[in-house]
Amino acid sequence: MHVRGGRRRSRLAPEPKRYTAAPFPLSAMRIISLNVNGIRSAERRGLSHWLSRGAPWDVVCLQEIRADLDDVPARMRAPRRAYSAFHPAARKGYAGVALYARAPGAVVRGFGDEEFDREGRYVEADFGALAIASVYLPSGSAGPHRQASKFRFLAAFLPHLATLRRRGKEIILCGDWNIAHQPIDLRNWRSNQKNSGFLPEERAWLSRVFDEIGFVDVFRRIDPRPEQYTWWSNRGEAWAKNVGWRIDYQIATPGIAARARAASIYTAKRFSDHAPLIIDYDFDLGG
Repeated sequence: MHVRGGRRRSRLAPEPKRYTAAPFPLSAMRIISLNVNGIRSAERRGLSHWLSRGAPWDVVCLQEIRADLDDVPARMRAPRRAYSAFHPAARKGYAGVALYARAPGAVVRGFGDEEFDREGRYVEADFGALAIASVYLPSGSAGPHRQASKFRFLAAFLPHLATLRRRGKEIILCGDWNIAHQPIDLRNWRSNQKNSGFLPEERAWLSRVFDEIGFVDVFRRIDPRPEQYTWWSNRGEAWAKNVGWRIDYQIATPGIAARARAASIYTAKRFSDHAPLIIDYDFDLGG
């Protein structure tokens, strides 16, 4: 089931589960987040094989799928026979998010804002003690009209984040937030201070998410090193020279964030201009 707009609830589509032995403790939960920049393109570049034949995972969050459900490649509909939820944009070939999980959960598509719910920017699965969402924030790099849209999204999404914190349950928001928070999060920070993705207003908004609302940047809690990026421009030799940005996050409530045990950015193979962000948590998702 998929919905083109509005906040709707359903269940993750059930599929029989099949797994191989995990290379991490069975009590661990592995979450992968990736902006695929087109799910069909990523599938052609080997993503379905990596998800199906690589190390086991519990949840995968994808952003910018840019496909209706009918256009999603068969091998990307339920890798490892997982439960799946898609929230494509009303506009064909644009935005859209997806979530795969090895356990069933109650699904919410959209966060209650008509403009952005039609763009397919939020899908959440509630597993009881924990909810996990795939989130895709707008980019403002295409021009002033897109930056204005991004600022509208930030204004609409902040109250939703506050509502999530008041739920009293743990939640992890995975995705492409299109904001580098601190100078450590991009190579050329000085020359990008007036560019979308590193504007003072955007960075201040993300600081409010952490400092006022109380969410945690899970990757930075584990890995304080510089030059840890998740996106590289296709221009020039950005990838080869590691001239990147860290704009993909797993942002979580403090309780589950404290149970994160390992974090990595997978760069052995490229599926898009982003890299998969992988974090293991000391948590049993069930299923």
